[in-house]
Amino acid sequence: MDFTNPLPIRLKEARTRANISQRDLGIRIGLEPGSASGRMNHYEKGRHTPDLQTLKRIAEELDVPLNYFFCESDVMAKLVLFFEQLSEKRKLELLQNLESELKNRRN
Repeated sequence: MDFTNPLPIRLKEARTRANISQRDLGIRIGLEPGSASGRMNHYEKGRHTPDLQTLKRIAEELDVPLNYFFCESDVMAKLVLFFEQLSEKRKLELLQNLESELKNRRN
C-alpha cells in the first residue's frame, strides 16, 4: 500500500492560503531567523517532520486545527476547516444529524 504523508502538502497549502513566507512562519513560531526558511522548507518537502509542539504552534499561527495536517484527502481537509469554523452548538447539531442519518441507513 502506497502511503503519502499528507503533512507537507497541507502545511504548504495552509501557509500559502495565509500568505506567509516560509521564513516569516518559521520566525513566528520561534525558529532562529537564520534557519527559519530552511527548516520550514524541509517540513514542506517532507525531508523532516516537525515535532508535535512545533506543529501545534504552526497550526495556531496558520489558524487551522492540528488534525488538518493529517487529512489524506482534499475533501476531508476542507471538511475539517469548515467544521472548525462552526459554533460548538452547530457542531453538535451537525454530528447528531450525521449520526441519525447513518443509523437510519443501517436500518
